[in-house]
Amino acid sequence: MELSSITLQAVKAALSTARISTYETACTDSSSALALYSWNAQVSGALLTPLHICEVIIRNAVSDALESLYGERWPWSTGFERSLPDPAHGYSPTKDLQNARRRAITTGKVIPELKFVFWQKMFTSRYDARLWNSHLIREFPNLDSSIPINNLRSNIYNELEIIRKLRNRIAHHEPIFNRNLDADFQNITELINSRCEITSTWMVNNQQALSLINSRP
Repeated sequence: MELSSITLQAVKAALSTARISTYETACTDSSSALALYSWNAQVSGALLTPLHICEVIIRNAVSDALESLYGERWPWSTGFERSLPDPAHGYSPTKDLQNARRRAITTGKVIPELKFVFWQKMFTSRYDARLWNSHLIREFPNLDSSIPINNLRSNIYNELEIIRKLRNRIAHHEPIFNRNLDADFQNITELINSRCEITSTWMVNNQQALSLINSRP
């Protein structure tokens, strides 16, 4: 739909010329740029559903593995806490865990308080011998068991890195139109599928992201 010059100028001023300029660079005119901006916002919102399901499944898988090793109250396990890195600078899984459990009384209350990066960091090589050599295939039964565990675990880490960057761009209302969103959606779907094929199919049947991805202006 062609926008009036009054609408174009008003929306550009409200959103800021600097923000819209990214979209204008990718388009031939301001009207097309605002159409792309609107689509970018809509597809960002739609991707929150598969991202939500993927994150919940990943953190529950990690929690189940940790429970097998440290018991139901693993967030309060001294052994587990000591296994976590605590760098002086940057993100600290140790401090994240301490903060998450400060006001919680159950593991179920701790889990959603931990940052996405906490769950990603659980798929580093430091946990292969302690956790994943014994539990990765059990928690992700649809992975290819002919591939070495460290490779499978590393693949999950890398896939979560891609997802984390997508998630952060969406959370900060940044452009995602220049990403391969079909590949992003496939990545999310495969991660869910590695844990549960039925849930993966259910997610695909209950999302609007794919149709929006395919309707890019």
